[in-house]
Amino acid sequence: MSPKKAADEEYDEEEMDYEEFEGTNEETLESGGDDSSVSGIEVTDLPGVGPAIGKRLAESGYKNVEAIAVASPGELAAAGSIGETTATKIIKAAREMLDIGFETADLLLERRRTAGRITTGSKALDELFGGGIETQSITEMYGSFRSGKTQMAHQLAVNVQLPSDQGGLSAKAIYVDTEGTFRPERLVDMAEAYGLDSAKVLKNVVWARAYNSDHQILLCDQAMEMATEHNAKLLVIDSVTSHFRAEYTGRGTLAARQQKLNKHLHHLQRGAEINNMAIYITNQVMSRPDAFFGDPTAPVGGHVLAHVPQTRCYLRKSKGERRICRLVDSPNLPEGEAVFTVLKEGIRDV
Repeated sequence: MSPKKAADEEYDEEEMDYEEFEGTNEETLESGGDDSSVSGIEVTDLPGVGPAIGKRLAESGYKNVEAIAVASPGELAAAGSIGETTATKIIKAAREMLDIGFETADLLLERRRTAGRITTGSKALDELFGGGIETQSITEMYGSFRSGKTQMAHQLAVNVQLPSDQGGLSAKAIYVDTEGTFRPERLVDMAEAYGLDSAKVLKNVVWARAYNSDHQILLCDQAMEMATEHNAKLLVIDSVTSHFRAEYTGRGTLAARQQKLNKHLHHLQRGAEINNMAIYITNQVMSRPDAFFGDPTAPVGGHVLAHVPQTRCYLRKSKGERRICRLVDSPNLPEGEAVFTVLKEGIRDV
């Protein structure tokens, strides 16, 4: 077969209309790792998705039916190089196969019980969080410098590797560092305090440095693709607003910054639910010059960032190495405070 003819056939296959795929039996897309759907349905089982489109979707992170079912037509169309009409039909078929729609609260409660918890190292903090940092959701910690945000991130990256009877998930962690504050030496200190093999602990933490907001978003998308393959149950972003704050300055860029940040956060939330992983994000703060009474500290990101995380906490410094964590917002936990300390061994009770 001539190269030109082969290229034409490949072009025809990729541009084939949605209806032409209906009722056909395409071969399952071969892929490395454990990329199969939780439901047991392959991406190429969807009407309209042949091997060529399936390969493009998999390369863009849509490796299972669950990811396609919660995608938007615009995103799927861009990922698969297909029209939005075709993407809409594929998404509709995926939702029908998974029976995504209304359900009774008892079924939701049963699914919520599959969520895991990661201990913080402090019993007081664990009680405040209802047992630890929860999977399938985003937990935000905001506070001034040296308030313990990054120390908590390092501690969770170690604790997620603990067995379940010790408050972990026997899983790996993915760490996206936007401020250059990640220190593997701290992981070694914290691992040795638990009697863990520090070499294994370091190998189970996958780290990347983000140099701008676009790079940060790309790394987080890659992290969601890696989650199943690497058995990662924790994604740390320290901090989520650093690059957005630096790149978008002035009121004229505020709308663009907030829209981009909002989309980023919703992708994180979707990934947390699909991969049953905990998302831990830190956030910077600013001082309100108009606050004449009370604490003038306010988190960066405005209402856009305030609405997405399920759990929001305010960290502040106290005497010595003591820190105070105040639970500001949660859908199922009462407001409260917990006192902890930051030692060489990590996060501990006072």
